[in-house]
Amino acid sequence: MAVKAGRYRGMSAQERAATRRAQLLAATLDVWGADGGPRVTMTRICAEAGLTERYFYEHFASLDEALTAAMQQVGDEITVAAVSAIEETEGGPTERIRAAIGAFVAIITDDPRKGRVAMLEAPGRPELRPARNALLRAFAELATREGRALYGDDAWAGQPGDLAGLMFVGGVQELVTAWLDGTLDVTPDDIVEAATRAFAATARGAQD
Repeated sequence: MAVKAGRYRGMSAQERAATRRAQLLAATLDVWGADGGPRVTMTRICAEAGLTERYFYEHFASLDEALTAAMQQVGDEITVAAVSAIEETEGGPTERIRAAIGAFVAIITDDPRKGRVAMLEAPGRPELRPARNALLRAFAELATREGRALYGDDAWAGQPGDLAGLMFVGGVQELVTAWLDGTLDVTPDDIVEAATRAFAATARGAQD
């Protein structure tokens, strides 16, 4: 029986490339997110993925590009989980925000690699600062947008809302970072409750 053109082991060239990229991103997370592990390098990522450098450069122009993609993947996972939690949770704003923050904290604390990559390792690489700042601003915009959806006319609007979103995201980042590096002795549930209170306080304007 003739083999279908362009396919190997039942996969097209595009499918094989997508699989290799996923392997490389998973390996990047493993190597970069290892607590006390070796310095992350392209060579170590390739070894972890079981792929040659040729395939690395098929998908990433540099190590920083691979690290940025891994960081963005964690960010995308957090965004999807948080928005889904809001949409799927019944109750008022407090219950829905608690669910969203809980989904975020669970991703970061259940898989320490993701927390280390997003909160501890990325800030130490100046080359990633523009991408990381863009990710934090995207989170801030998400917080502002969801605040308006949940609180309506009571939510801060315009520049005050944008600044409140940045303050909220920055505060949560500091909480999680301190927990991850062991300088804050609290539980993930404590972080969720503190962040929920902070969101309720910062997302709404002054009340009479």
